[in-house]
Amino acid sequence: MRVEDLDLKELLELDPGGGLILFAGQRAILFNAVAQGLLRKELIDTFGVRVARGILSRFGYIHGRRMAEAMRTQFKWDNDEEWRRAGARLYALQGLFMLEPGSPVPFAPEGGTWRVSYEAEQHLLHLGQAEYPVCWTLCGLVSGYLSFAASREMYAVEDRCMGRGDSACHVTIKSAEEWGDAARDELSVFKREGIDSALEEVARALKLSERRLRDRRRRLARLAHVPEDFADIVAQSPEMRRVVELARTISRVDSTVLVTGESGTGKERIARFVHDQSACADGPFIAVNCGAISESLLESELFGHARGSFTGATSDRAGLFEAANGGTLFLDEVGEIPQSMQVKLLRALQEREIRRVGENQNRPINVRIVTATNKDLGAEVAAKRFREDLFYRLKVVELAVPPLRQRREDILPLARLLLAGSALHMQRRVEGLTAPAADQLLGYGWPGNVRELANVMERGVAVARGSRIDLEDLPPEVRAAVLPPLGGRGIRLLRDVEKDYILAIVDAKRGNRTQAAISLGIGVATLHRKLKSFTRGTPKGSARGS
Repeated sequence: MRVEDLDLKELLELDPGGGLILFAGQRAILFNAVAQGLLRKELIDTFGVRVARGILSRFGYIHGRRMAEAMRTQFKWDNDEEWRRAGARLYALQGLFMLEPGSPVPFAPEGGTWRVSYEAEQHLLHLGQAEYPVCWTLCGLVSGYLSFAASREMYAVEDRCMGRGDSACHVTIKSAEEWGDAARDELSVFKREGIDSALEEVARALKLSERRLRDRRRRLARLAHVPEDFADIVAQSPEMRRVVELARTISRVDSTVLVTGESGTGKERIARFVHDQSACADGPFIAVNCGAISESLLESELFGHARGSFTGATSDRAGLFEAANGGTLFLDEVGEIPQSMQVKLLRALQEREIRRVGENQNRPINVRIVTATNKDLGAEVAAKRFREDLFYRLKVVELAVPPLRQRREDILPLARLLLAGSALHMQRRVEGLTAPAADQLLGYGWPGNVRELANVMERGVAVARGSRIDLEDLPPEVRAAVLPPLGGRGIRLLRDVEKDYILAIVDAKRGNRTQAAISLGIGVATLHRKLKSFTRGTPKGSARGS
């Protein structure tokens, strides 16, 4: 068949009933271009440009080789020139780019030009104009296709790109020998070793970012007039100081630590504090929520797997235990681990070695284990839902983080610190709390603990009309809290306490008096009478809930 006779209608086979798609005799799948663009953005945001480029280039390279293999079984081209022309036409038919009329095909030895690259289009859409060429997958496609067709390694490097503002995209194609050492850095993206070295750079950058974040928290503490004791952990209450002092002490020894406490109390912050104060502080800190991973995937996620050990395991993969070597592995929500996995976790902790899924050999590990749970593991052991031997292995040292309602001295310092952070993030000049708002924060029970306080401060900064968060800027449920009889403003009259409470409940129910009456445990008529009494002597239109 001539290259010019290649027709999408003949190359593409569809099975509408079963959903099977074949392209040139090989199974294919359709991907939305915008989804591909979002994936690119996610890779760049998470790993940086170099790693993202390496992953997408490698993906394109493999895709290109597979297409060339399929072509060899389907068609018999007479010479290399037809192979190159066929490749360009095939990928253009797939919608990856448009060929530039009158220009050499992109697969030609001297290079060539394409227009309307989907990669350049998506990069511009999601990330804006770049300072570098961005058609990484397409360069990989060309490289993989020609490497198979020519039976030697060929690499396409883009030197002009619409993604950086050029009128068209242009690639130069040479063999590895022809490129030589001058292009070693450019060609490293096609090799796995190049991606690995880039990931090491990412790890170093993450550590630098962590140091910058710690410095930022210290600056916020100074802005909020909060003491900088205990390495960024607000601990002015005796209960929290005892926890932090114990954490500092046990961080110096390699013991397994169990952090307990209600949801939102800051268990992961304590775990990071233990890591930062330990001898493995320069190593990685890897956190995983055991409750968010299905039982079928948890073993592979923690221990890794061998290629072919289950459907979808296309390559060997290290687990989180190996990834955390030389550092700390934080297992959050450890009480959610199924019993079938508990015995395997116990063995890993006792033997200090793991075995990947599908392998027979054991691998030694050097990891500090810190776990956390909001469950009562003692009760779980009694109910036979958690192994007793694992419980005692995890609970070598327990750090019980008290709920916020039991550490009242920390509420206002934490609130000011969180307020300063939200104001900085939103670029709003909100500098503190009014006295009524501060009193209300102290009187609230904080069922969501520090996490809830952070959300309340973010909301307050967002809605504040002045330079300070006032009582009316707090959520209805916080305003509804009944303050102690004695406060910074002296004794409050009972009718004033009742009025504030009822009006806050009406606000919380968005003015629905029926729902408010149910919450208050009174009749609708009684509520109506009380609301009417609150408005007596008040200027018209100024009462709430009317």
